Amino acid sequence: MFLTIHISGLETGEASWYGGKFQGRLTANGEHFDTNMLTAAHKTLPFNTIVEVKNLGNDKIVHVRINDRGPFVEGRIIDLSRAAASRLDMVGKGVANVEIRIIENPAELAGNKDHNAETGLLQHKWIIQIASFANKENADKVIKKLNNYDFKPYLELTPSGNMRIILKNITDVQVEPIKDKLGKLGFSTVLLRKQLKLP
Repeated sequence: MFLTIHISGLETGEASWYGGKFQGRLTANGEHFDTNMLTAAHKTLPFNTIVEVKNLGNDKIVHVRINDRGPFVEGRIIDLSRAAASRLDMVGKGVANVEIRIIENPAELAGNKDHNAETGLLQHKWIIQIASFANKENADKVIKKLNNYDFKPYLELTPSGNMRIILKNITDVQVEPIKDKLGKLGFSTVLLRKQLKLP
């Protein structure tokens, strides 16, 4: 068994990942679990703590946000979403020896003007433009498809009358997983722009 140790804020041990039947279920902090997002479960770290997870077998690194509790298996220190596990190239094996390090804690996030003090989430918000149409029927077909995959698309009308299909209020840690998911659905040429006004 790979022992857990604590040295200067570092923690080492086994990481596992979860998804499947847990998709859409409530996490310990009240969010709906999405295995396509870069999140993780930890036994004690405060919710919204951002941690760096390093796979000691291949030196691959991912940053995740703590939004759940676990894992409850001896020797394991963190339970990753599938998206995070994929970044560490550990999906096939199921577990990996890792080192985790705190990048930001909720108190630091609250004191940083670039973060939301209420939620602890990174304050940068983005709009992802998925497609643009002149024909509403075509736009409706894409919206229906996105709804079927649990996206919440919006229609944005341009001055010229075109209809842009966008996703709003996307945080920094959500951008890449969402782009990956959209790419798998055939939307590989999305546009990203910073959202000027926070909700």
